[in-house]
Amino acid sequence: MNRTWYVQTVTDAARARIATARLAAACGVGPVERTRLIAALTAQLRQCLTKGGVWVVGARVLVPPRGDGLTVEVRAADPWAAGERPPWRATAVCSEDAGAVAAGPVAEDPATLAEALFSADEDAALLLDKLDEQEALVAFHREELHQTNQGVVALHAELDTAGQRQRELFAAEQKARREAESARGRLTFLADASAALTASLDPDAIVRLLPALLVPRYARTVDVWLFDPADEARRRVPHPAAAVVAARRGRPQYAAAHPGGLPGVDDQPPSALAPGRPLLCIPLLTHRAPQGVLTLTPPGERWDPDDAVMLVELTRRAGIALENARRYEHNRDIAETLQRALLTDLPATRGMTLAARYLPATRGMNIGGDWYDAFTQPDGSVITVVGDVTGHGLHAAVMMSQLRTALRAYAVDGAGPGALLTQLHQFLHQLRLDLYATAVIARFRPGTGELTWAAAGHPPPVLRTPDGRVRTLDAKPGAMLGIPLQQEIPDHTEPLPPGSTLALYTDGLVERRAQGIDPGILRLAHALSDARPADLADDLEGSADRLLRPLLDDSEHDDDVCLLLCHVQEEPELRAAPYA
Repeated sequence: MNRTWYVQTVTDAARARIATARLAAACGVGPVERTRLIAALTAQLRQCLTKGGVWVVGARVLVPPRGDGLTVEVRAADPWAAGERPPWRATAVCSEDAGAVAAGPVAEDPATLAEALFSADEDAALLLDKLDEQEALVAFHREELHQTNQGVVALHAELDTAGQRQRELFAAEQKARREAESARGRLTFLADASAALTASLDPDAIVRLLPALLVPRYARTVDVWLFDPADEARRRVPHPAAAVVAARRGRPQYAAAHPGGLPGVDDQPPSALAPGRPLLCIPLLTHRAPQGVLTLTPPGERWDPDDAVMLVELTRRAGIALENARRYEHNRDIAETLQRALLTDLPATRGMTLAARYLPATRGMNIGGDWYDAFTQPDGSVITVVGDVTGHGLHAAVMMSQLRTALRAYAVDGAGPGALLTQLHQFLHQLRLDLYATAVIARFRPGTGELTWAAAGHPPPVLRTPDGRVRTLDAKPGAMLGIPLQQEIPDHTEPLPPGSTLALYTDGLVERRAQGIDPGILRLAHALSDARPADLADDLEGSADRLLRPLLDDSEHDDDVCLLLCHVQEEPELRAAPYA
């Protein structure tokens, strides 16, 4: 459908505007689109009236799907008067169910125009309502966006706080891990160093070990000042004032230009001997009094407080280790003196040669309870004995002395080996010293060609006959001496022709941890069998050395070794020395 209006006056323009608005409403154009179309048309008509002349307003309606909808066009009635200005066009979309559109002419009376004006106001009001709705919707979305932004900002702040807290926790965890690693390193070092210090029983070795342990990890230099006159005379060096204070007070001292802040350590002015270096002076404490001072300089600027605590503890342990080593050395000297006094020279006897060897253990306490003895009885019999007291040290040496003295006293009555061992068993059992002993006793009667022997928990004697054959005297021995058991230890007899050699020994000669005792006894028998008869007869001392050599050169022995060789001469002869 096409409509045309001619516009020359304001009334014509109003009539065309009203008709177009009605036509748009009839075509189903929405209020907003309709208002926009009419507003644009009004602006265009205002320009046309300003220019003057006659203008044509055309409206064409093509309902979808045949066309786009309502098209409005404004052009000049006289194209030559319009010049080059092109026509103005605007299009509004109509509804698909608009159907046929009919719109009559617009009356020119005031009532009709007023009605048209109110209709335009209704469209404007409707548009304003739409705008209000849009503004409310925009305000709602703006507020929603604001709230969302606030939430995002708050979330970012929470995430920032959580991230900062996470970084702080991670840093604290790393710090705690480093501190734990450092603490574990100190504890490991303290344990290893303590084990090294307590493993030695040599005071000089402990003093030498301290610098080797501490330099350069925990100290640049280490000086050990011992309260020993011999050490003072040897060194003749001045000591820092802080070391003297540490020795007097028995507390660690720190000498530096600034306080050290070390736990349990007193601060002192810098040392005049080394004013530019901090000094840590720690007393070597014992149960009674300090026995020295350990003076250290730091590996860097100063000590870490935890390192200082560890150094104080290590020095305390070093003092205990040094005290134990000195006590051990003192007891060893006493025991060695006692043992040397007990291991007397062997007697010279008619028709018999004796040779003895005693070797202390190469590891551990060098003084044990192994002992040997030989003496004559009133009837001229020769008693030889080898014994072993359990344990080591001064206690075992004293017990050995008591057993040796008791045996000589019991032997005065002329008792045989079995009776002597029985009396020693009762003697040791009555003492109740929680010490036990083993022993083997052999008695030689001159002119009888017979050997009487007895053993109590001891390795069996090994006998070599003149024809070179060697056998072990393995008759059943008695039990160990001193155990809570009543026993009568029997005697055993063996023929002993001239030229025979008897070996009495302790288990340190034949026993090894990995092999036991039987292979060692077999090696002793082979070594005795290999000995030359002339050497046994003429050089029993040298034979004893040659006998020990293959038995001891395989490894260090953990126990004392005692060997007593008794050789019966083929032609009895008198020795120059009297009977013991």
